[in-house]
Amino acid sequence: MKPAARLLRRYWGRWLLGLGLTLGAALYTLGYLHSDAIARMDGFLAGLRMRVDTPRLDPRIVIVDIDEKSLAALGRFPWSRDIQARLVTQLTRRYEVGAVGFDISFPEPDTSSGYAVLERLAHRELDRVAGLKEQLAGLKAGMDYDGLLADALRGQPVVLGYNVSEKLRKGVLPAPAFTLASLNGRELLAYSASGYEANIARLQEAAAGAGIFTAATDADGVIRSAILLQRIGDAYYPSLSLATAAVYLKARAIAPYFDTTVDQLSRAQRDSGGVAWISLFLPQRQLRIPVGEGLTTYVQFRGRGGPSGGAFRYVSAADVLSGAAPLAQLRGALVLVGSTAPGINDLRVTPVNPEYPGVEVHANLLKSILDNDFKARPAEAWLLECLLVLAFGLVLTVGLARLPPLKAVALAALALGAAAGINLLLYREAGMVLGGAVLLLLIVALFVVNLAVGYVFEVRKSQALVSLFGEYVAPELVADMADNPGQYTMDGATRELTVLFADVRGFTGIAEQLTPTALREYINLYLTAMSLDIRDSHRGTLDKYIGDAVMAFWGAPVAFADHASRAVASALLMQASAARLDGEFRARGWPALAIGIGINSGQMHVGDMGSAIRRAYTVMGDAVNLGARLEGLSKVYGAGIVAGAATRLAAPEFAWRELDLVRVKGKLEPVAIFEPLGHAFALDDEAVARLDAWHAALALVRAQQWNGAHTILAGLLDGEDCVLYRLYLDRIALYRAHPPGPDWDGVTSFDTK
Repeated sequence: MKPAARLLRRYWGRWLLGLGLTLGAALYTLGYLHSDAIARMDGFLAGLRMRVDTPRLDPRIVIVDIDEKSLAALGRFPWSRDIQARLVTQLTRRYEVGAVGFDISFPEPDTSSGYAVLERLAHRELDRVAGLKEQLAGLKAGMDYDGLLADALRGQPVVLGYNVSEKLRKGVLPAPAFTLASLNGRELLAYSASGYEANIARLQEAAAGAGIFTAATDADGVIRSAILLQRIGDAYYPSLSLATAAVYLKARAIAPYFDTTVDQLSRAQRDSGGVAWISLFLPQRQLRIPVGEGLTTYVQFRGRGGPSGGAFRYVSAADVLSGAAPLAQLRGALVLVGSTAPGINDLRVTPVNPEYPGVEVHANLLKSILDNDFKARPAEAWLLECLLVLAFGLVLTVGLARLPPLKAVALAALALGAAAGINLLLYREAGMVLGGAVLLLLIVALFVVNLAVGYVFEVRKSQALVSLFGEYVAPELVADMADNPGQYTMDGATRELTVLFADVRGFTGIAEQLTPTALREYINLYLTAMSLDIRDSHRGTLDKYIGDAVMAFWGAPVAFADHASRAVASALLMQASAARLDGEFRARGWPALAIGIGINSGQMHVGDMGSAIRRAYTVMGDAVNLGARLEGLSKVYGAGIVAGAATRLAAPEFAWRELDLVRVKGKLEPVAIFEPLGHAFALDDEAVARLDAWHAALALVRAQQWNGAHTILAGLLDGEDCVLYRLYLDRIALYRAHPPGPDWDGVTSFDTK
């Protein structure tokens, strides 16, 4: 078979999947598919692009900050207009700034001086007070705060801010940038508002202009772009940043430029009626601001914002008012007056900071205008994005399928770095805003699909699971686990489990009687039989062999609701197997075999535990320790199996003989211990009667009714030679000689393990 045909036969499935993913991504770049999630991811990546750049302080733009220091010095905001008048005077006359933009509006007259109240009193209640009206007339100029601010604004390069509204029409609008009539019939699609909350007439007429500072947020509430011109009625009005820049640069006019070559426009520009850019007509040149849909532009956020953001200098308004601010920092600067104080609520959500000063959004736009540095989505953006998707998609589709896992990881990482680098390079050097989310997602998807389908999530994980658990659990369980490998892990967890300990009685004596070779065979036959009874017959998990002892548990890694019942059934089967082996061993002249088993259920920590050198999948906890103690008690009570109360409650289908109430070494609280006699339905009437008689005798012992208990136990012993009956007859004799007293709780304490 030719190499190409062999490759196609081996990888056609993954190649087909890769081509499908690549085609889907290409259709997204061409606009045939849409995803809000990818759009949000593009917004997130746009923020990352801005964060990678270290901001540089721009001395041309200064933010006069109504900060907490200013509020402490001058009182809560809004301040009276006489203070605002002093601020304007300081900025324009003392500091001789180039222009001032107020990120504040003045929609209501300022009556805080109290002059109107005094004037009303002078004409009514105090009308007869001699000379009062004349004195008030002399005070009017100083108490007319709006007049003071209007005087400060008049003839100065100060731009006021205002809001647009859908219901309200308040204040006076400034002169528009242009009107609908001036477009000569051209269609200009822009965001429009039916109302506004502008400044009072006295202030607006005195100011050099005004601009809209209403924030434009995306669907997720994040500011990523700004509206440069907005329509109100039949006229178009500039934003605060555009209006302030026009005053600072002494622009004669603001006007849209329509490109007649519509094919060269981006989709967003075509959606705005063919506007290629907004022109600022300056004394010596024309400044072009590229715009997108709705006459918007991308905001380039520099730094995280705020006084410590590093992009713009912040000067406290209190220092400007007092004259403490250095002249060199403000002279000739373009000043924005705004606030970072939390209580004034001018913090915005942006891609670089969820609490970004709103005034600095305008500062970033002003810097872009002054530098003539704008980021825009070019007309050919869809083509570039599509070509990148196809190039990366085809290379990765072919390459990832053929590479081993580590090399596939390296190729995918290299592709991610290259895609991010190309996107960042085009943004920085060419000013192109390209969407990168779909390409990054394609790279990740191709990597995951190839790795999952081709190797890791199928073959390797199944093989690893068999390797990890093959010695612990039954082959049938391993096969089931391999079908669903993601559901099983060796990580630690706390669960309700049942643990079993089994030990050969008198093993030291057995070892002394056998040669090393015979002893090895003896113990191997025993451990094999016990392991099969645990692992294969009732799906238990073999934990470990401790010499001649066996430790196992049920309920992990595969969870069983009936883990206690499975453990008890295994223990009964192990006793039967031990009896069979005992006969075989005796026939070979070997020592007899007898085992003791302890079982307990409870909360245990299960998982891969150990050292850096050796680890094992095992269980730990107080319930495990108690299980080991119960195995040690089996010899004392002559019981083949001793189980805790939790196991008895969880396995009610068995017939149980209560043995005692004991306090084992290491535990303060007494525990009831029981012996399973087999399935309840398997006991004949005689066995049930003997079990009932035993429990009656045990109740009499605990009630210190020695004679009645002795009679029952003597009768039981006549029919069955039992270590348990003899143990309690000896105890009765001891209690008769040494009565335990009225406060005896019936508990037997053991000081050894």
